[in-house]
Amino acid sequence: MDKADILRWTRKYDKDHAVLSQKEQELGAKLRRTKVMTREDLEQIVEWEFKDDERKKKKVQEAVSKNDDDSVMKISSQAFCVPGEEDAYRMNSLMMLNGVSPVIASAILSLFDPKRYGVFETPVWRALLGNEPPNLFSTQNYLKLLAALRKTAAKYNLDVRVVEKGLYKKSLDHD
Repeated sequence: MDKADILRWTRKYDKDHAVLSQKEQELGAKLRRTKVMTREDLEQIVEWEFKDDERKKKKVQEAVSKNDDDSVMKISSQAFCVPGEEDAYRMNSLMMLNGVSPVIASAILSLFDPKRYGVFETPVWRALLGNEPPNLFSTQNYLKLLAALRKTAAKYNLDVRVVEKGLYKKSLDHD
């Protein structure tokens, strides 16, 4: 895909998922402004990420509800405020919270910093890196995907989240 394709598919994603895109904008703006995530924010992120999978959403919501607000705020603040390219540290910090998998951690980081992060999705892995390995959803594999997303984003001077959304939407509409 070239830059025009990526932008076209991203616009289509935003149009077809207007409510989700609006929620993404609102949550992201709040996380960037406050540089901290509350338990309520975390619950909304789970709702946003697993919008199409009620069973998974319910299971993850039960797990994240076991976190106390202070822990969520302290851990997210550390993850958001660490300087430099500390992607593994950010992921592993967020995953210390109950219910936060590599997928949810990637969603949190994508909302917080869409210029540098994208959501960890199987179709995006396939588009950039081919067939996924067993046990795909690990921090190590997210970092591999992130490197590929960042390379593509840099090539076209786009945000990582824009590239990821475009690839994701194209795969949904072409499966």
